[in-house]
Amino acid sequence: MATAVDDDRDAGLAQQLENLGDREVGGWKVGLTSGAARDSMGPGFRPFGYILTQRIFPSGKTLALADFAVVGVENELCFRLAESLSGDASRDDAIAAVDCAAPAFEINEPRLPSGASAAERLADNLSQYAIVVGPEARPPWAGFDFDGIVVALKRNGDPLQTVAAAGHIDDHFASIAALARQLARFGRSLAAGDRIITGSYTRHRVAAAGVYCGEFGPPFAPVRVEFR
Repeated sequence: MATAVDDDRDAGLAQQLENLGDREVGGWKVGLTSGAARDSMGPGFRPFGYILTQRIFPSGKTLALADFAVVGVENELCFRLAESLSGDASRDDAIAAVDCAAPAFEINEPRLPSGASAAERLADNLSQYAIVVGPEARPPWAGFDFDGIVVALKRNGDPLQTVAAAGHIDDHFASIAALARQLARFGRSLAAGDRIITGSYTRHRVAAAGVYCGEFGPPFAPVRVEFR
């Protein structure tokens, strides 16, 4: 039976898609999959957020701090689909559909006042602004140790955060399958070519200009974004 919480969350996601309108979507984020944010809107609830095609940037992108009232960066893995995924997708289906993965930054722009409701946060696209994507890699998914990843965030070469994946973030392919199922509830689907970010390793509020670098270790190259 649906609850008031379920209704509020669904209303927030529906409003998000209404706000999206007919702008071109180049990918999606899976929210609330890692760290303290995991399950923060309810056990197992993994909402979506859209990523605009025009805001998918290559590693080395320069952004102006003056364009944001508040801005943050999060290191994430970005997966690209070679095949579409339907609403009954399983984890195995997600593995088969993924073509490659890349180190990335999610650029977040908090736009709401403190104390905003869950529905308001969902409608506001979970603060998503852009992604910056590094070189793609194609490790053997079946044997790759995603739990062994340790991500280091640096600014101008100086360490800011180091976060180990183990115990910190949901299984990436289970997250992609959950995203496909959640989108299907709202008449949407994942298409070949879509880029998907599956949750944050590092999280940092950008308060000063500089070159921010995320290092994931082999087989992933570093990813960089500059704020001026």
